[in-house]
Amino acid sequence: MSSPLDWIRDAADARAAVGLTRRLVTTKARDVLDLAGNDYLGLRHHPAVVAGAVAAVETYGTGAGASRLVTGTLDVHEELEAALTATTGAPSALVLSSGYTANLSVLTTLADAGTLVVSDEHAHASLIDGCRLARAAVTVSRHNDLEHVAELLARRDTPRAVVVAESVYSVLGDAAPVEDLVALTAEAGALLVIDEAHALGVVGPGGAGLVAASGSMGAEHVVVTTTLSKSLASQGGAVLAAPEVREHLVNTARPFVYDTGLAPAAAGAALAALEVLRDHPELPARLHANAARLAAALGIEAPTGAVMSVPMPGPHETVEAVEAALALGVRVGAFRPPSTPDGSSRLRITAHAHHTAHDLDRAADVLTELVPGRAA
Repeated sequence: MSSPLDWIRDAADARAAVGLTRRLVTTKARDVLDLAGNDYLGLRHHPAVVAGAVAAVETYGTGAGASRLVTGTLDVHEELEAALTATTGAPSALVLSSGYTANLSVLTTLADAGTLVVSDEHAHASLIDGCRLARAAVTVSRHNDLEHVAELLARRDTPRAVVVAESVYSVLGDAAPVEDLVALTAEAGALLVIDEAHALGVVGPGGAGLVAASGSMGAEHVVVTTTLSKSLASQGGAVLAAPEVREHLVNTARPFVYDTGLAPAAAGAALAALEVLRDHPELPARLHANAARLAAALGIEAPTGAVMSVPMPGPHETVEAVEAALALGVRVGAFRPPSTPDGSSRLRITAHAHHTAHDLDRAADVLTELVPGRAA
């Protein structure tokens, strides 16, 4: 008799054969230059951010203790939501336990069987899963193709429509045409759900994101999701939207209603990170300067955000390059299918605001030896 786990073993063998096996990466205390993590502004060990986390734990304990609709809404949650609105210009904010649950909450409550969802083909997995769980009619638009989005909206036979995009895309590092999307969805009577996970703290005035930069944060048909785990060096997610949308989520979003509130340490750290960003508005510019310097060394275009990718021949070569770089003291990531929207394999390289010129020279020396066509 076959084992019920045989199909799992077969799937593992198939992944290994094509170089797509994933393994957990344990970060150890060693002299490694990190160009793989998402701590874009270098705030994860900032004294003020650490102190914010510690103070929240000392005040509220280690956990929120319950759903936010029971006893799990703490003062630090409300302070964080107020700080997010102050930073971005959003009319209201709702903090959740992760950016993933923020996207699930928005899409499962703002779309249903009477909705057409038009999702960009490069949308992140959490957006894709939200679309699937919404039980709406979902169609995929060509990447950053406004004419295709307009065409799909014009053909709809549903009373409602939602357009889904990211402001800064996580793999290719390119930006969405935010202003045009806002105008197009307004004209079509559709909601625009736009994920700013890779934009908050990185682009826009004071790191407020691309939606704020477009002047569209107050538009009632625009719903922004974001994460607290990248530039804000913490954990959690948030929805920035009209108060009516916030109220709708509080009452109907299952990933929010049935989830324990964001842990106090995470909320306190994110709140402190926003204060550091406010007091040091030069951080995003420093990040972009470092990204441009790395991109030039690698012979690629500078990204809109912090993440850039370098095309590689295939998944095996990508993993080998990652391992070779680590052996030389530089940690980079690997983009491999199905994580890449175009099916390619790439090195994932992330710029950080706190890296020095010496760090960048060291990284360039290592990586140019590993990237095809860049070795001297």
